[in-house]
Amino acid sequence: MSEGLLFVFAEPGDVPEADFHDWYDHEHAPARLRVPGIRTGYRYRALDGVAPGWLAWYELDTDALRGPEYAVARRRSPREQDVVRRLATLDRRVYELVDDQGTARPAAPVVVCVGLSTPDEPGLDAWYREEHVPLLHRLPGWYRTRRYRLAEGDGPAVLAFHEISGVDLFATPEYREATGTPWREAVMKDVTRRERRVFGHHSTVSVPRSSRVPAPGSTSGAGAHRG
Repeated sequence: MSEGLLFVFAEPGDVPEADFHDWYDHEHAPARLRVPGIRTGYRYRALDGVAPGWLAWYELDTDALRGPEYAVARRRSPREQDVVRRLATLDRRVYELVDDQGTARPAAPVVVCVGLSTPDEPGLDAWYREEHVPLLHRLPGWYRTRRYRLAEGDGPAVLAFHEISGVDLFATPEYREATGTPWREAVMKDVTRRERRVFGHHSTVSVPRSSRVPAPGSTSGAGAHRG
């Protein structure tokens, strides 16, 4: 069992925004949280003016994605088939946790997602651990940094997932210091793919308690599954 992240970019395309949100909030995302092992789900909107404009992410045990309950959740209803067919983007990725620094907070106001591919992953890892993350975490409001390795999907090989208080942090001298060191410049010269996105909290996925699937071995559905 590994700690993981289900990470999904979406762009409505030809789907009216009201229909897109209704499908996501009342059908698609709740179905994932009914799966044992998928603990939390969040939806975020782009703050950087770049498409895809929406991000959904779920904290989970990666084994949950290989179980029969998840297979059921992925069976598309006629409505979902129609929505997905008309989406401009549905980019699904699965990541496995490598490192976790900072303090967990539910539904951070802003997340910064930095995906990188490089032939020198040990060098990238050393820079993050020894310089970059410590400098970022000097900033009040830089709550948490998790780093992941891509396990499934088409994306950069590693993901740094930052939870922060707001985009105002980008204008501080401390942020400029953390992102302007000689070591960073040397590391970035080897990067072959880079994807940086900034999103703000839109909603936290919830499921009616009565519809949650009890965890194996439990005698009641009450409290058996968080989300």
